[in-house]
Amino acid sequence: MNREAADLVLANAAELVTGSEDGKTLTVVKNGWLAIQGERIIALGQEGEVAPLVDGELTRVIDAAGKVVAPGFVDCHTHLVFGGSRVEEYAARLTIDDPKELEMRGIKTGIMVTVGQTRKASEEELYLAAESRLKRMLASGTTTLESKSGYGLSSESEIKILKVNRLLDRYSPVDIISTFLGAHGWPDDLPRQRYMDLLISEMIPQVSELGLARFCDIWCDDGHYSVKESEMILKAGQDYGLEPKIHTDAYSYIGGSDLAAEMKMVSADHLNYTPVPAMKKMAQANVVGVLMPALDFAVRHPQPFNYPAMKAENLPVALATNLCPGCWTESMQFVLALACRLYRMSPAEALIAATLGGAKALGLEKDYGSLSVGKYADIQVWDIPCFEHLVYRLGGNVVEKVIKKGTLVIDHLPDQGYLAV
Repeated sequence: MNREAADLVLANAAELVTGSEDGKTLTVVKNGWLAIQGERIIALGQEGEVAPLVDGELTRVIDAAGKVVAPGFVDCHTHLVFGGSRVEEYAARLTIDDPKELEMRGIKTGIMVTVGQTRKASEEELYLAAESRLKRMLASGTTTLESKSGYGLSSESEIKILKVNRLLDRYSPVDIISTFLGAHGWPDDLPRQRYMDLLISEMIPQVSELGLARFCDIWCDDGHYSVKESEMILKAGQDYGLEPKIHTDAYSYIGGSDLAAEMKMVSADHLNYTPVPAMKKMAQANVVGVLMPALDFAVRHPQPFNYPAMKAENLPVALATNLCPGCWTESMQFVLALACRLYRMSPAEALIAATLGGAKALGLEKDYGSLSVGKYADIQVWDIPCFEHLVYRLGGNVVEKVIKKGTLVIDHLPDQGYLAV
């Protein structure tokens, strides 16, 4: 008996896309093999490098002939947990731009609609709705994601959302990284300054004490929080062990991306109006720019983000769904297709941004985001002959299998649909 035998081997892949270690170059092994022991990868390469780890009694071998093996997607910006939907608003805005006409028709719009629905929902209702979305994300290849609060805007409701994050992380195969976004806005029922005081004196300490989040996020933009306010709130988070992130430059440039560089944040997200000098600062500070083409698509954004400029400045980037009531997409495959067609990303650049880029935006690149010896075996098997088909086949799902930390959790049988294993 071979004591070094692999538990699971993927054999004969047309392409083994190991991903990227430097964030720039995609490595693809033709006719690739990969071996897993426990939760981690123990070998990969050609048959001769992996086949000796196969023990007929101990090793399960999955034949990936004619298929692509790639890292699981790391979706680094989502609002997975929320109540209800804003489908009425979304449908109306497809043909109506005037806010007054929407108001005249009785169509309520904006974040406070979701805040009201989320506050009314029980923890169980929020869990079941989010779990349903999460299952579809897993079946589409997402193995790790960040989930933000931000639709509670009260101590009770923000804590409720973060507790749902913890339950989802506990009971789903997907790793859930939790972010406190109490500064997503401020409630109608509390003066703005009083709410900021509440964030700093009550909500952040409570989130920290309960161990409910890794990151503290804020929306820094015209009509939201100023740079000075953002710095104050994020530093309060740091005082309680919460790492800073920032929503910024989404609808204006007021200096939030500069703050991200100054505070050496792990990521700055949106970046539609970010000027080149701020891109340069973030690149020098190794801040990851998180880009969300599906949001630009969903809201018909007047200023799409400028990826070619970011590339020219060597800004590390990640792609994310921004799953939320205003941008309801659960598919990173859709995001990659948009990124390539509308933003001039190559298929290789988009795939790196959706895997290692996402891992870097969450501080997880040591264990996630690419396929290499020692990293977690978070893997997708795509029923396509080469990875470029991922962005070529529009609107479908090419995932056949998903492996999470060495365990086969999704197996697509053509005649039976997706099965959770």
